[in-house]
Amino acid sequence: MANPDITPGAPCWIDLMTSDPDKAKDFYAQLFGWDYEVGDQETYGGYTTAFKDGRSVAGLMKNDGQSGYPDVWTTYLRVEDINAAVEAVTAADGQIFMPPMVVPEQGSMGMIGDASGAAVGVWQFGGHTGFQAHGEPGAAVWHELHTRDYATAVKFYENVFGWETSVMSDTAEFRYTTLGAAEGAKAGILDASAFLPEGVPANWQVYFGVENTDAAIEKALSLGGQLIQPAENTPFGRLATLADPTGAMFKIDQENV
Repeated sequence: MANPDITPGAPCWIDLMTSDPDKAKDFYAQLFGWDYEVGDQETYGGYTTAFKDGRSVAGLMKNDGQSGYPDVWTTYLRVEDINAAVEAVTAADGQIFMPPMVVPEQGSMGMIGDASGAAVGVWQFGGHTGFQAHGEPGAAVWHELHTRDYATAVKFYENVFGWETSVMSDTAEFRYTTLGAAEGAKAGILDASAFLPEGVPANWQVYFGVENTDAAIEKALSLGGQLIQPAENTPFGRLATLADPTGAMFKIDQENV
């Protein structure tokens, strides 16, 4: 049965490609309170599902280094017809990084590049219908695209994924569009052209909810993580950017500070 909170086009899942699954599992278990279930090696390649209080929040898989990609968190968007979605991606000047493949009993997945160069996953529901926990401490709370080509990216997600967008801000300092509006927003697109480092492609970033940002930073550092961007109070909570012990970056958010 489909998760009624996850509408087509919205983020539905995240997973981590990591060169050291055991180290990653220990890090996130201690930081977010996750438990794990490892999938059958033959059927699912040992894909690991993370749970918070018995509800699924994320996946982890081994980065064997053959793809050339660094360790990274990936956001997946829900699609109703993955083959049609892939055709729409190509028609809208996107790229297909991994053609659709069936995951037995779970659904179908693919990896695409949007028209601004950011990689994002696509997922067609089967037995796996996305997050069971979201928007709370220990789970993902927000998903955000950082892009140098803001207008192109907004149009791409509207055309390919049917996003009904809302412009949250349109100043030279802060351009931001959301999927949905206000409290109903489910993801964001940020004009990052002024600060995305040279050589770093457009990318999706995952925010995890925490009870206390400063305590979470201290815990992450004690576990071998790195602080990439120090904590700061914003209208959206107290935010910071971290990297796990093998370098996969993510953000944390203590809301209502």
